[in-house]
Amino acid sequence: MIAPARLAAYEVLRAVNSGRSDLPAALARVRGRLDDERDRALAGEIATGTLRWQGAFDAVIAEFTQRPVDKLDSEILDILRLTTFQLLHLDRVPASAAVNDAVDLARKAGKKSASGLVNAILRRISRERHNLRLPPRPAVPEKGAGTFRGKVPAPFLDYVTTTLSHPRWLVERWLERYGFEATEAWAQFDNSPAALTLRANTLRTSREALAGALTSHGVETSPTRFAPHGLTVTNGNPLLTPLAGNGLFVVQDEASQLVAELMAVKAGEHVLDACASPGGKTTAMAAAMGDVGFIVATDLRGKRVDLLRRSIAAAGAICARVVQANVAAALPFRTTFDCVLLDAPCSGLGTLRRDPDIRWRRTEESLPALAATQLEMLTRVAEVLKPGGRLLYSTCSGEPDENEEVIDRFLAGHPRFSRTDLTRPDLARFLTRDGDFRTFPFRDQLEAFFASMLVKTKDLR
Repeated sequence: MIAPARLAAYEVLRAVNSGRSDLPAALARVRGRLDDERDRALAGEIATGTLRWQGAFDAVIAEFTQRPVDKLDSEILDILRLTTFQLLHLDRVPASAAVNDAVDLARKAGKKSASGLVNAILRRISRERHNLRLPPRPAVPEKGAGTFRGKVPAPFLDYVTTTLSHPRWLVERWLERYGFEATEAWAQFDNSPAALTLRANTLRTSREALAGALTSHGVETSPTRFAPHGLTVTNGNPLLTPLAGNGLFVVQDEASQLVAELMAVKAGEHVLDACASPGGKTTAMAAAMGDVGFIVATDLRGKRVDLLRRSIAAAGAICARVVQANVAAALPFRTTFDCVLLDAPCSGLGTLRRDPDIRWRRTEESLPALAATQLEMLTRVAEVLKPGGRLLYSTCSGEPDENEEVIDRFLAGHPRFSRTDLTRPDLARFLTRDGDFRTFPFRDQLEAFFASMLVKTKDLR
């Protein structure tokens, strides 16, 4: 019988690689069918790890099968990938059990004729696991730290693309922009497991009190390095404790917590949080305001609106109201907001550590359409901002196409708006020359987030 976790991981990979689902949704579906928490954890580890290292696995599989991976049946390819992850990265999984389950998976997928190939390739990978011929790390010149002008040498591209398992087009961009050592560090960050990060809901508790309560339930944490209300889980699972259902904390990435801090909302303000679901930034701002003021939180799709409502209710944020609205169209509001947060839908290329499937789903050609939508949304939310108000534009992407270039295009067509420095001494390390906010995985060990604060001038009369 195939181990439940391996079968679940296979189903996740099929859903993701066939384009039917993204990784979080696919994992949520299969976890609901697994009774044992250990199986749920293992299925997630296998599926996530396989997607992280897919580029390297495909190179090994192509060499050992003597054919391009796109010539293999997609079901067989996913079976080979997920079992290769177990053989190379999970020492606690017996190789024989993993290979036997792979053969059974091939038969279950209706590919009985390929079971012999699966068995032979995986046993060879197991035997040669310490001598796989992946591109080696190239020597870096002492001067220049591997920075490039013009065409990037192939050894640097091949190493990060294949051995560190990242899409070639993105690696080229990073190498040209940041150089080899920063690119290598970014890719290594993306390939490391992400810790669970919480934000204490200060409407109900403090970070210190939350840490103590979690300790009493066997969950160990440490304060986040930069976010003032954050905790990083170092041992245990807070989602399996009674504390998970009472609104004391929100699961939220540390860089995302910092974006909410940049808003610097004040009690009594009228705030628009556009594209607000799942509600982490909405509830953070409500807490920062002491629940005094008015927040309108919008999203478009019904399921996301429902999730947003649940998040706000759980946090006890009475000042927040949910409105279903399309931010890319004319908004049903007057010019009444003191401040607006547009956390724009984006490529997600800054979150490849947490969402490794994105690296294989996004292409360079998808960026212009995303940027066009982001500019349209920015234009729409600007219309409901009061004169003298402030507008924070943010993304979880590291690509300038979705960040600085969108801001520059907006400012070129809206003379009443201008950039303003994000004057936060505690966050000075994240500010660029233009006064924008940027987190870099290779420098900060945080996901790559961007934010820019714009102000609307008062009437000229």
